[in-house]
Amino acid sequence: MHSDLTRVAVETVPHAGGPIPRRRSRRAVILTWLRKVHLYVGLWGALLGLLFGATGILLNHRAIMKIPVEKTVQRSAQLPLAGHGPATPADLSTWLQQELEFAPVAPPLVKTQPAGKVIWAGREMWQPERWTISLNRPQGAVNAEYVVGNRFVKLDLVDATPIGTLTRLHMSVGVNAFWVVLADTIAGSLILLSITGLLLWTQLHTLRTAAVLVSFSALVWAILFFGSV
Repeated sequence: MHSDLTRVAVETVPHAGGPIPRRRSRRAVILTWLRKVHLYVGLWGALLGLLFGATGILLNHRAIMKIPVEKTVQRSAQLPLAGHGPATPADLSTWLQQELEFAPVAPPLVKTQPAGKVIWAGREMWQPERWTISLNRPQGAVNAEYVVGNRFVKLDLVDATPIGTLTRLHMSVGVNAFWVVLADTIAGSLILLSITGLLLWTQLHTLRTAAVLVSFSALVWAILFFGSV
């Protein structure tokens, strides 16, 4: 009791150079830093957050929203091969990029299906080896299918409309590693904004913090429960 009165007196005694500055509490310092983090993280994520939010709404309601513009326009064709055809899927990918003058942003996606017997319409048939190659960029894609031994490659050219380009950016389709990392920073900033916003709302009071933790735990439990049903 005596020490508390002494501490209060020391803090309030005038000084020759003016009042003695009082030390801020640890909770006040933490709240100040939380406000700064919340402010600058929100500033960083504002522009791209609008892009991801708008395209997210389009993706969530793509089945019921009557958007007058197609997301993609697809055209099919068969491209004759020169010479004896490619020896490997990598050779075919390189040849397609040169022949079509199509430079993908993302690395080409190559899949191979080995030759073997398949059952079709109740009959056993021999299926030759098949290669599929996807060349992607935000504005569109080229999907190629080649059956080893054929003299042509089946092509599907996909041209994205402006809305289609935005949705492909939202899903990180046909983009390079820089965009993927950038999108991850936006996702991380949204998580950080949520955490700092909740902490600022609680003002680090024990009762409010406990209420937030209980609500968050209940939400996680509900997601896990309904996700397993």
